Amino acid sequence: MKFFVTGGAGFIGSHFCDTALAQEHDVVAFDDLSTGHEEFLEGAFKNSKFKLVRGDIRDLEFLSKAVETAKPDWIIHFAANADVRRGTERPRRDLDYNTIGTWNVLEAARTAGSRKVLFSSTGSVYGEPEVFPTPEKAPFPEQTSFYGASKLAGEALISAYAHGFGFLGVVFRFVSILGPRYSHGHVYDFIKQLQDNPKTLKVLGNGLQTKSYLHIEDLMAGLWTVIKASKPDENGFKVYNIGHDSAIDVKTSISYIVGQLGLEPSLEFSGGTRGWIGDSPRIQLDTTKLKALGWKTQNDLKKSVQDTADYLISNKWLLEEQQQ
Repeated sequence: MKFFVTGGAGFIGSHFCDTALAQEHDVVAFDDLSTGHEEFLEGAFKNSKFKLVRGDIRDLEFLSKAVETAKPDWIIHFAANADVRRGTERPRRDLDYNTIGTWNVLEAARTAGSRKVLFSSTGSVYGEPEVFPTPEKAPFPEQTSFYGASKLAGEALISAYAHGFGFLGVVFRFVSILGPRYSHGHVYDFIKQLQDNPKTLKVLGNGLQTKSYLHIEDLMAGLWTVIKASKPDENGFKVYNIGHDSAIDVKTSISYIVGQLGLEPSLEFSGGTRGWIGDSPRIQLDTTKLKALGWKTQNDLKKSVQDTADYLISNKWLLEEQQQ
């Protein structure tokens, strides 16, 4: 098959490119390299079935030409603004990348005749639910973050295109993903802090925020489970939660990180139950629907955090990158 991967030079996108190429599929990665890294594609560049197109999903004309040239069987849409914490500082960024950018991807797909789209959404669309683990059918409460709201709007657009134009729209609601090439989030932030000051670690909130995480290997297995189960002429709209059955609080995650670093810093908490506006104090998703297709996790949360820490320790160049 042919795959067109937006955000293909990013943490998750580059892993998808690698797994697709390992199965001898053709892959076009589309990335503006604002947060992605060509270094992540070092192996992909050695494969004749791979091509990187440098472009911005906000540029509909350029994106449409790229999709038309590639003529993919699937568009795998990972490109997004994933900086959840700064949503209130620059709310337009979430709209431009996560909502309008997704509409651009769908329009490019429609005009090119590509009718299968897989979208990386987020467990944050559930806001602060009352049921844990949270199933796909849970009622949506008020949206508490610009990131979650923009991703939910993207989901709605995919649903509309699926019904209006005969698309197969597959939405995955992710927990936070960990593992090699991880380049933003709490593990990154803590290690970067400790690199500068190994004696003190400043922690947003009270450290009791409880989240499920998922190793990148388990994420890839879940995505491919659904892709392979899809029929050639299938259409409609499907939503899958993906995450680990277990969850840990921030303090536990810190213990795993400092254990890998061999440090014993003092912790300074900013206080409150949230790290920032829109930070849900608990995210844990029900993955029964995906498990019914045969998927299951292979990595526990401790190993996921440790693998992430080990990668960052071994790739300090990534810690020096200026996150946008």
